[in-house]
Amino acid sequence: MGMQRQLQCFFLVGSVFVTFFIIIFWDERRDGTFSLHTGSSQDLTHLKLRQAHRRGVIRELCSANSSLNFKEKLITFDQIPNKALDHLIVDDHHGVIYCFVPKVACTNWKRVMIVLSQNLKAPNGAPYLDPLDIPSTVIHNSTIHKTFNKFWRRFGRFSRPLMNHKLKNYTKFLFVRDPFVRLISAFRDKFAKPDEYFYRTYGSTMLQRYANISNPPDSAQEAFAAGIRLSFTHFIQYLLDPQTEKEKPFNEHWQQVYRLCHPCQIDYDFVGKLETLDEDTEHLLKILGLKKYIHFPPGYKDRTSVDWERDWFANISIADRRKLYNLYETDFKLFEYEKPETLLDE
Repeated sequence: MGMQRQLQCFFLVGSVFVTFFIIIFWDERRDGTFSLHTGSSQDLTHLKLRQAHRRGVIRELCSANSSLNFKEKLITFDQIPNKALDHLIVDDHHGVIYCFVPKVACTNWKRVMIVLSQNLKAPNGAPYLDPLDIPSTVIHNSTIHKTFNKFWRRFGRFSRPLMNHKLKNYTKFLFVRDPFVRLISAFRDKFAKPDEYFYRTYGSTMLQRYANISNPPDSAQEAFAAGIRLSFTHFIQYLLDPQTEKEKPFNEHWQQVYRLCHPCQIDYDFVGKLETLDEDTEHLLKILGLKKYIHFPPGYKDRTSVDWERDWFANISIADRRKLYNLYETDFKLFEYEKPETLLDE
């Protein structure tokens, strides 16, 4: 009798193992990524579970019954204005939709999208085939931005029936980042060094309102030469000022991700994070069937670190830190970033 039970247990465990192996085999064979190397298979399974978890968190928090409430949550996709969909760019040839978020490796992902489109010509007249070959100055050139549609199509320019068709059939992805660290990165990039556009459009106003400089210099170069610098505190005051968005929408560099990419209305197939960029990028390129053809550019060595938060927020009052968290709380929760309790409770 004991021997019979042992045999039954053996066959039961064996059946479970074989079933699990078959599921993983067919799933990975379909993706073209199956490997008999145990470590590789385990890594891929881990990455798939990571994606399932991230997407599940978003679905749960976007449901009508969740505790997270924000006004954009319950609108339908068709209620989103076309202009608000311009951060989604489309590559029809490969069936890809990418929502780009500034300060989250978007320069490099734009490079990838340009290579996929094959619409940007290198100096030799041939299309760029390697993202590494495309200069960052090309990505951020204002003239090129005016001819955006030559490289890819903005999602908001399609008809609604076509949009819905693409949402159902294309692979949709975005990359996110710790919200506070993204703000620090935006400030460093746009205000800690001379940037004429951002100085004239935003910086001079911040100096007038929050630094008590009634007549700020006309240009960023003049301001820096005179030792007039916008502080991170001024930037945070600008974000928290109710007057700011009454005058104009947040700039894309500090706009909340949920307002740029609409994750409650668009069911993204892949949610990458800057904190796991290398693993997520490799996984996504495998899903897209592009790993053999695309070399993703390496990250920057001076990437803003979450460890710097305490230093950057040292001169921000606790009250303003908490207000800022409330302003970006939806991003923190949707993309499962830990609430910075030490910053908010000091």
